[in-house]
Amino acid sequence: MPTREIQAGLSDVLENPFFKIFFSPFDIRRAMPDIWDGFGTNVKLMLYAEVLILTFALVLAVIRGLPGRRAAPLRWLVIAYCDFFRGTPLVLIAFVTTLGLPALAQNSSHGISHWIGSQSLLVYGVMALVIVYSAYVAEVYRAGIESVHPSQRMAARSLGLGYGQMMRHVILPQAIRRVIPPLLNDFIGLQKDTALVSVIGVLEAFNRAKIYASNRANLSSIVGVGICFLVITVPMTRFTDYLVRRDQRRTQASA
Repeated sequence: MPTREIQAGLSDVLENPFFKIFFSPFDIRRAMPDIWDGFGTNVKLMLYAEVLILTFALVLAVIRGLPGRRAAPLRWLVIAYCDFFRGTPLVLIAFVTTLGLPALAQNSSHGISHWIGSQSLLVYGVMALVIVYSAYVAEVYRAGIESVHPSQRMAARSLGLGYGQMMRHVILPQAIRRVIPPLLNDFIGLQKDTALVSVIGVLEAFNRAKIYASNRANLSSIVGVGICFLVITVPMTRFTDYLVRRDQRRTQASA
């Protein structure tokens, strides 16, 4: 009977050592409640960091675009910040924030240093993500700002708008609308990189999966973590592709 052949084939697959180690339905089902609970921490890390990154990176991008010689030191400071943290591994920054800031607080009598050094691991994880990803997102914002045609600036100046008013009412609304797809791509990477904060001891999904894998000598729980991330990242990827296609259609229609 075909049904018996299918059952026999399925049984052979389930008994395969590779399948049992990496794709065991029993181990995935058993580990998933704890993994899903830890994945909530990953989502919190992404949401908290995303709000702070969008704000801080926009400030960096605006400062980098300030005109005049007096603003040159600020521009160079932002450039140095972006170059440094875009070239530094996130894992390294996570270790520095988690180990360095508490050590700094212990050797300082200032109240703010004590406050910074007494935060939870979750806060340090968010801090590391914000520090690194703000450097990337600031460059995305800058590209959007520079993509606005110079005639928009001249028109704003002819209406008597100052630099701040021009950026707020004319340049930034257009720039932000244009950079939404690349921003979403960055936040897909941000969601995946929340797993890297496991190195500082945050009990997120990957850390919990590693504990299960160590106790059971089975890596199916790691596959379960991958499934959780795919639930978030695949819809975000498809939505980003939709926005890109929509912008392309609008550009072609207006050409």
